Amino acid sequence: MGAVTSTNSHSRFAPDRIAILGGGPGGYEAAMVAADAGAEVTIVEEKGMGGSAVLTDVVPSKTLIATADAMRRVNLSTDFGVRFGEGRGDEAHAWADFSKVNERLLKLAKSQSRDIHSTLESYGVRVVIGRGKVLPPHNIEVTTGAHEGEVIEADAVIVATGAHPRELPSAVPDGERIFNWTQAYNLTEVPEHMIVVGSGVTGAEFASAYRRLGAQVTLVSSREQVLPGEDSDASQVLEHSFARVGVHVASLTRAESVQRTENGVEVKLTNGKVLEGSHCLMAVGGVPNTTGLGLEECGVEISESGHVQVDTVSRTTANNIYAAGDCTGVMPLASVAAMQGRVAVAHMKGESVKPLKLHQVASNVFTSPEIATVGVTQDQVDSGKYQADVVKLDLATNARAKMMNIREGFVKIFSRKGSGTVIGAVVVAPRASELIFPLALAVTHKLHVDDVATTFTVYPSLTGSISEAARRLHLHVTDPED
Repeated sequence: MGAVTSTNSHSRFAPDRIAILGGGPGGYEAAMVAADAGAEVTIVEEKGMGGSAVLTDVVPSKTLIATADAMRRVNLSTDFGVRFGEGRGDEAHAWADFSKVNERLLKLAKSQSRDIHSTLESYGVRVVIGRGKVLPPHNIEVTTGAHEGEVIEADAVIVATGAHPRELPSAVPDGERIFNWTQAYNLTEVPEHMIVVGSGVTGAEFASAYRRLGAQVTLVSSREQVLPGEDSDASQVLEHSFARVGVHVASLTRAESVQRTENGVEVKLTNGKVLEGSHCLMAVGGVPNTTGLGLEECGVEISESGHVQVDTVSRTTANNIYAAGDCTGVMPLASVAAMQGRVAVAHMKGESVKPLKLHQVASNVFTSPEIATVGVTQDQVDSGKYQADVVKLDLATNARAKMMNIREGFVKIFSRKGSGTVIGAVVVAPRASELIFPLALAVTHKLHVDDVATTFTVYPSLTGSISEAARRLHLHVTDPED
């Protein structure tokens, strides 16, 4: 979904004036690059710089998850010999003051938004707070706010309007008992029993975090496997972790409706069962913010799902109109949005551009443990799309993992059969989001497994398992009969 071949010539040009609709990662990254190159840049954003990624999505949710991880480490510290109190036998576990937790994460999100705003202004970018729409051929009209009615004339436009939570008519969020992911920070106390509907990335992350923070959690999954889009070995580890910490998974069913009761919520499932809880979080996907933007009138093709159709250099089907981020449906990641924005500016300036290559994108699921991936997947190898040698090395034998009391996780590396080039990887571990970077470098720059295997790692360290997995792949390359 998203990538198309443009139907017009799209002649290269060097725009003096660039207007950007949307201040999320795709918009503000493009703005900084364009302004740094000398263009006159105006960015129109309704909610504040950083968009929903900073204000209501990525930054607050990952801050919540970081708090949950701190709780995990404190509560497991007794395994390290750490004791609380004056030698009492009734050592208390940590508890979460949710009013302080949410106060901190919202404050952090606003601070990050202000920092982005200040940085843009330091680059000379004009920031307009308000909504906007695209006018033919490639201008922006401000439709709300102090600058309502102003038309921003530009040589090129970048649309980076993001997405918003999808809602079910039978489960409308009210921000008190039934939440979407932007409303979850209204809570002032740890929910007694949070029912999370949706077992994709967002649902799994919130389920993991709420359980670590002390809530009883039930995760409703329409599939047999939690995180159906992820590596099956990784999903299995997460499911074992969920079972160990007490996350209940209601699989192979969907939420038919969610209603408030006197003291909580009632979730009716399609399998006939009814779940009762104190709160419900709906995590059933996103809807692109493309309605009412005037895009079709400008010749921009919109898919049936409402996404802006773009090619690998962020061009839409209209001359001098580009798009980036979740509104394109290419990949719902802040890093991808930012790259799309930067690529758009580079292309319109006539620079040599490396088209966006999704197989080079490193992504991470911020559950406990984290799941990080890059490149070729196990499913692609199993289907025969790629011929690869695979080594999966459990962290149980890693000295640093033992010191850190890591009980589950692994490193998996895929190398192209016959050549030994690293083409994919999966890491399941605490801070997997950090550990995947050397393997992302290997995939992006087509390094050989020996390049990874012969690079020094610190001992003891979790990265030692990355090097060891690469050494084991060396045997497959040098001895095809192995």
